Amino acid sequence: MTNLQIEILNPDARALLNELAKLQLIRIQEPDLRFSDLVKRIRTRNEEVMSLEDITKEVESVRTARYKK
Repeated sequence: MTNLQIEILNPDARALLNELAKLQLIRIQEPDLRFSDLVKRIRTRNEEVMSLEDITKEVESVRTARYKK
């Protein structure tokens, strides 16, 4: 068995790979994300940077809701 890492440039190529997987010619495994990679991905989706104050307020509201139960 040979493992390859492939970067998909065209979304249509993913459909072709999925068809090969259905024929059991290949197996597709999503890579494990490192925490730093996940943080970078999340940050690129958010247009505005949250301040420390906003983060603290959000954490406190989630904690309050959790402990009310």
